[in-house]
Amino acid sequence: MNTETDQPLFTEASEWTGRNDGPGPEHARWHSVVKPLSEGESPAAVVLGYASDEGVLRNGGRQGAAAGSQALRDALGSLAIHDEFPRRDAGTITTQGDDLEGSQEALSNKVQQLNEDGHLVIVLGGGHETAFASHRGAYRANGNQPLGIINLDQHFDLRQEDRPTSGTPFKQIADLVTPDHGVEGFDYTVLGISRPNNTRVLFDTASTLGVEITLDEELLELSPAQAGELARRAAEGREAIHLSIDLDVLPSSTAPGVSAPASLGVNYERIRAMALAIAATGKLKLVDVVELNPRYDVDNRTAKAAARLIADIVSTHAAAL
Repeated sequence: MNTETDQPLFTEASEWTGRNDGPGPEHARWHSVVKPLSEGESPAAVVLGYASDEGVLRNGGRQGAAAGSQALRDALGSLAIHDEFPRRDAGTITTQGDDLEGSQEALSNKVQQLNEDGHLVIVLGGGHETAFASHRGAYRANGNQPLGIINLDQHFDLRQEDRPTSGTPFKQIADLVTPDHGVEGFDYTVLGISRPNNTRVLFDTASTLGVEITLDEELLELSPAQAGELARRAAEGREAIHLSIDLDVLPSSTAPGVSAPASLGVNYERIRAMALAIAATGKLKLVDVVELNPRYDVDNRTAKAAARLIADIVSTHAAAL
């Protein structure tokens, strides 16, 4: 049984830091623009930290992702901003002890509130256990109607386990939506799947659930523009989209700081092209960026790559509105 101290911890947003070239919008960077979110604000891109790697521990991965949300803020801080779309920070939820389920419920509640207020939510993970909790909140905010999920990842994360892990989030989402909407209500596309890193049973589970799949080796046959077009087509017909980016989809040379570094991976240009094609639809409700493990990062490569993705997704989404 968890003690009182094991309950999820919520920390208010703190001041961001970064390079300062001077005052005024012409010198705007994330750190000078991001403010703590206030109640009743107009729609904004709202970052929300989820400091958790209990799911990674349960899944047998390398721990350290709990520090990912702060490392992402640090990497974002000095990036320049060229639009007027508001950026806000809603604070951080931290898993205490082994109470992953409690922190996931807290994250779901926060995402639901933010989506209902009209914000684009950017969840900074944390292990990929983030995705179930964030999706559940968006699902509730969407009137318990399914969102289209596009996951940039080398793994399905469709494991069937007795308790949540970083390997179970999309199976949990399927279990959440299918009682009311059937298998067709589980709208899940994965781009970047590594055949050697997913067992036959996971491919069979994906087939049973109607998951759309593109392998890493297939993406590498495409140009970045073609990869972007593939992602755009994946977003067609969806009114609301949850984009999940597991940084282990990138090659280990680009993203060494993850729980499970990729032996092949999909190069950054293709991942970025796909993410921006999805953002350009204007249908994003939720983005989660997960599995950054600063403990194993090299020269902040992984954090910097992820920060650029986040910054470009927000600016592309803003331009599409």
